[in-house]
Amino acid sequence: MTDRTAIKQEVGRTLLSFAEALDREEFGPKVRVGLTTLGSELEPIHLVKGAEAAVRRSPGLEVVLIGPKVDTTLETVEVNDEADMHKVMEKLLDEGSIQACVTMHYNFPIGVSTVGRVVTPGFGREMFVATTTGTAATHRVAAMVKNALYGIITAKAMGIENPTLGVLNLDGAKQVERALKTLKSNGYDLNFSESVRSDGGSIMRGNDLLTGSADVMVTDTLTGNIMMKVFSSYTTGGSYEAMGDGYGPGIGEDQKRIILILSRASGTPVVANAIQYAASLVKGSLIQVMKDEFAKAKKAGLDDILAGLTAETKKTEATEEKITAPPKEIVTGSISGIEVMDIEDAVLVLWKAGIYAESGMGCTGPVVMVAEEKVSQAAQLLAKAGYVGMEGDTC
Repeated sequence: MTDRTAIKQEVGRTLLSFAEALDREEFGPKVRVGLTTLGSELEPIHLVKGAEAAVRRSPGLEVVLIGPKVDTTLETVEVNDEADMHKVMEKLLDEGSIQACVTMHYNFPIGVSTVGRVVTPGFGREMFVATTTGTAATHRVAAMVKNALYGIITAKAMGIENPTLGVLNLDGAKQVERALKTLKSNGYDLNFSESVRSDGGSIMRGNDLLTGSADVMVTDTLTGNIMMKVFSSYTTGGSYEAMGDGYGPGIGEDQKRIILILSRASGTPVVANAIQYAASLVKGSLIQVMKDEFAKAKKAGLDDILAGLTAETKKTEATEEKITAPPKEIVTGSISGIEVMDIEDAVLVLWKAGIYAESGMGCTGPVVMVAEEKVSQAAQLLAKAGYVGMEGDTC
């Protein structure tokens, strides 16, 4: 072999190695994703192993654990209290130390709900479930219309340029379909899917859940939550979640952080997938996509469409008392057990009594959030007004 031939072969191997490294995303800035490790029903090792697996799969990814010190080579920000853990998570996100975070038991405000991703068993297709936790609006149909937009935003951030969309055949589905068709006729680009059933249409049946007939499946949040649990844990008999990418990112018009939700029963494979889901959303510029899609939907009359849906349920008493919020406080205590349709009225009850409160969505449903030291007093006021039981339903 001549020296020239040997040099050519060596250059070829170097170029091949360089190309492979590019494919593995070993060059350029790393994507840093946080993972909180307190609050799981499973042992912490399941979360840690999921994080380590995600890093092995994606050399361009760094994972920062937020929680108690564990035996791992991953960077860890030590926190030993769940409430403090979320404060640290938010701080790291806001200062840019991490670009996204995967967590459990996080209270999003009303208006923000999450878009999960599953692999359907019929044909192995990926499907976004919009939505799975949180509440986009207190009006059911309006919430589902917003869920459709949230699913489209997430799918586009994940690289699907023109995602297909279907509406699950639930109470209010026809109203949702009409509202979305109005949005489309006003200029918003919507790509409706077709059911696999012989009569077709964009109203999806149970068969379509299994076949993955649409890229984005629109549903109400509670149904979406159940769907995620079934898709994720049917192979384990429901003991823990072993499949899918978790409950997904919180999407909402004012949402500025990329925060993804896991179940307390999410196992190692789901943890790893959720972290990679988060990293892909960072690369796909989720926050910018959110901003762009909201702007286009509003230009097509989204606000007027939503107002028309909710007009019938609004209180119209001309003498209704004007109630303003007391001075804002840090709200870390929460009271649950309130119907979602009553959540804003419950907040007003506390405002009227001089207690600052905010509405939110907890692990078991809607919550009213108040300062920790005012939980007992607030619970008594809400019980007296008939919004919760006398025991207070604090969580």
